[in-house]
Amino acid sequence: MRHVLSAIPESLLAQLETSAQNGLPMFSPLSTRRRQMNMRSSYSWLVSVVLISLYLLGPIQVEAAGLEIAILRSSDLTAYNEAIEGFKATAPRTAVYAEYDLRGDPERGKQLAKKIRASAFSLVVAVGLKAALAAKLEIADIPILYMMILDPSKHGLTADNMTGVPLEIPMDRQFKIMRTLLPTTHRIGILHDPSKTASKLREAVPQAEIYNFQLQGFPVASEKEVPQQLRTLLSSSEALWLIPDSTVLTDESIRFLLESALAKQIPVIGFSSEFTRLGALASLSARYSEIGRETGLLAKRILEGEKPLPSKPVSVQRVSISVNQKTARYLSITIPKELGSLIDETY
Repeated sequence: MRHVLSAIPESLLAQLETSAQNGLPMFSPLSTRRRQMNMRSSYSWLVSVVLISLYLLGPIQVEAAGLEIAILRSSDLTAYNEAIEGFKATAPRTAVYAEYDLRGDPERGKQLAKKIRASAFSLVVAVGLKAALAAKLEIADIPILYMMILDPSKHGLTADNMTGVPLEIPMDRQFKIMRTLLPTTHRIGILHDPSKTASKLREAVPQAEIYNFQLQGFPVASEKEVPQQLRTLLSSSEALWLIPDSTVLTDESIRFLLESALAKQIPVIGFSSEFTRLGALASLSARYSEIGRETGLLAKRILEGEKPLPSKPVSVQRVSISVNQKTARYLSITIPKELGSLIDETY
């Protein structure tokens, strides 16, 4: 009420206050009945002003207070910041943000998550794995959306109040594009560490079969086993598909993998435009900003009252394709015209 009254001119308040104290308005004497009618009219006018002001100001204050979003970021990385900007572009325009940075420290993340839990936030956005794990551990009564995470189910990011947009493209969409790009290829080899990516390979096999691909897995338990298994793969597979696996892909092994495959006339499909720049035929990825935009749209649905939260992660809709034209010419591969409009980067 104090905020509403402050919008009423002080002169009017003073006039009404004088009238109330003296029982008379500031004009010529009137009869008692006339004074009472005048006072009732004045107070009725004041009540009308107050009610109208409450009507106009009230919803704005409630809406702003109801759209406070906490952004919990694992660290200050360019990729995370791009995702956050994408999120803000599609999240509710009236949202007010409070941003917290773990600086890579899980313990700091727990303290920040406790602070968020004690505040009146409508939604928490966890950017990166450390932020998501801290949020899941400490926050149970506020919806949590994660983003910029590979394979969230592997890390146990499942809860009634948690969902999100993973940093990956659905398998079926990847194989559909790969089939268009490699129309005569059937045997695709994958180097993988079973302790890290066995579930990913199991998920991929039936999806690949739909597009008439046969996936061939070549397990490695350490980086030292990569060269021998790569030689075996290149002698029996028609293409090499790189998947996120820290045992297989290191700073030292990436160039070796790409150069060895090219030497055997084997096309490589990666998951980052950096692989394409270094010589892979193509890469299929999701832009960080697109991950954020998809998360923002999901946030809008939840803040508008959608319940329960989606039980499965929400897939990013737009796939980013990069192609190395020099590699394509070297391998005598023609990039299909139907992919032309979908290609974002060429090298």
